[in-house]
Amino acid sequence: MSDPFEYLRSRLEKLTAAGGDAVGDQGAFEAFLELRLALEAGSLRSAEPDPSAPTGWRVNPWVKQGILLGFRIGQLQPTGYGLSFVDKDTFPARRFSSDQGIRIVPGGSSVRAGAYIAPGVVIMPPSYVNVGAYVDEGTMIDSHALVGSCAQIGKRVHLSAAAQVGGVLEPVNASPVILEDDVLIGGNCGVYEGTVVRRRAVLAAGTILTRGTPVYDVVRGEVLRADADKPLIIPEGAVVVPGARALPPKKLKPAAQWQLSVYTPIIVKYRDEKTELSLVLEDLLR
Repeated sequence: MSDPFEYLRSRLEKLTAAGGDAVGDQGAFEAFLELRLALEAGSLRSAEPDPSAPTGWRVNPWVKQGILLGFRIGQLQPTGYGLSFVDKDTFPARRFSSDQGIRIVPGGSSVRAGAYIAPGVVIMPPSYVNVGAYVDEGTMIDSHALVGSCAQIGKRVHLSAAAQVGGVLEPVNASPVILEDDVLIGGNCGVYEGTVVRRRAVLAAGTILTRGTPVYDVVRGEVLRADADKPLIIPEGAVVVPGARALPPKKLKPAAQWQLSVYTPIIVKYRDEKTELSLVLEDLLR
């Protein structure tokens, strides 16, 4: 099957190689605009499901190259509707209509151009969704939540208040943060550096996930880590809470003397019927 975006990919890769010569080129703007509209339509993604990939996801580096091209060729200009902003003219705030089936509650939220928002998504104020992000059907983005650039958010995900989903544009081949279907992210959580959270997992309030932080699975007796070829991956249905572990006394003698510990996430259980009952309230809030 031929790739419908093969020609666009070729154009954007050539424009990226041209560097500063692309600035002011009308053809560059047209290619970028085609990319941006495809991202907003959800027909093109910076990363997409791929069962043959080790993580189940494939990154499309050329899409990120196209986004970066937009920043390079964009010019600063006043923007905003009722409020005053100055940003690249290639990335204005998106505007929505009621027939799109997206609920954006008044109060200061913003969705940048080049982000996909599916029907049935609810965005509570103030929240921000950055360029290249993909937010699938039925997801709720609660107050003070952030969806970073190129993050991939599945169906029926709940990002609770002040949850932070990190973004990534460079390096272009780096995997973005991925939250699969039916994931619940508690308040004040942070998911960063390409972490993959498998479907139906739950992060309790205050949980932080990064490449450098090991996750201790006390149910299965495993320690989950990222490595050079693979991001941190939270298993399907895992319930993760903030925890702590003692610092190694032999390497850090003062740590033992002062009884210090370091933060670490802990998988304490996997979703069961009791966990499901605690999530019934989600549907009532939509």
